[in-house]
Amino acid sequence: MSKSVETTDHKEIRNWIEERGGHPARVKDSGEGGILRVDFGEPEESLEPIEWDDFFDIFDANELCFLYQEETSSGKTSRFNKFVSRNKH
Repeated sequence: MSKSVETTDHKEIRNWIEERGGHPARVKDSGEGGILRVDFGEPEESLEPIEWDDFFDIFDANELCFLYQEETSSGKTSRFNKFVSRNKH
């Protein structure tokens, strides 16, 4: 069974994304700040690349937490990730 992990640690998030060939991005035309995404290089016209500093500024300003999975249930490297609120309660 695969498990998900939550973190707000910038270094841990950046390492996870870069180990999988990902880059920080946001949804185009999503207004001030933006909606964060991880771009793994598949063609997706709705995304625009952003710098790591901008990525983490938006991440912290919106009090987000990064939910991710290291491996799939079959043991392969997982790219599952999601941005969730730190204030779930």
